[in-house]
Amino acid sequence: MPKLILVRHGQSQWNLENRFTGWWDVDLTEKGVEEAKAAGRLMKEKGVLPTIAFTSYQTRAIKTLNLALEEAGRLWIPVIKDWRLNERHYGGLTGLDKQETRDKHGDEQVHIWRRSFDTPPPPMEPGSQFDPGADPRYEGIDVPYTESLKLTIERVLPYWESDILPVLASGETVIISAHGNSLRALVKHLSNISDEDITGLEIPTGQPIIYDFDDNMVPGERYYLKDS
Repeated sequence: MPKLILVRHGQSQWNLENRFTGWWDVDLTEKGVEEAKAAGRLMKEKGVLPTIAFTSYQTRAIKTLNLALEEAGRLWIPVIKDWRLNERHYGGLTGLDKQETRDKHGDEQVHIWRRSFDTPPPPMEPGSQFDPGADPRYEGIDVPYTESLKLTIERVLPYWESDILPVLASGETVIISAHGNSLRALVKHLSNISDEDITGLEIPTGQPIIYDFDDNMVPGERYYLKDS
């Protein structure tokens, strides 16, 4: 029975500081490191051991994966990195403190930017402080300047269909270490969640989510590994 493990990166420095992060590359906090290690220990304890891994181009997801795999004794498995698993791009909000943004633009507008399905934040100015466009990891990639959840889904799902699902269907146990919104995109698809409901779904940091697939590659109900 093919098994999929989804894990959101451990707490990052900007999670702690309550700032919009998006494509900006921030590191894990000490708490985030421990969350990642705990995820790996849990996988080992439960005997849910990945055989291949996918992650984004962002340090917080890569480090979470490596720390978890080390605890699980699985550092040796193949790892594929792809920008399409990156976090949603928060545009001009990147780097801003969330409370300051609410004070400036109002609770309602910030709620729309954060939680609407298809309304992106204002675009980032090219060449601005947090523009990742000059980062060598994105060479040759048409880096977005803002994304809604809908736009994030439009890059995540084709990658899921073309690159991850065939690996899963071959019988591998796949782990994806990614971000709140790129994982929301997958959970929306796999659990058939509506556009309205998906924006309210919280994906906690460092808590492995499991999907078991049947022989026809139909996923069962998602559950947290800690509850199994």
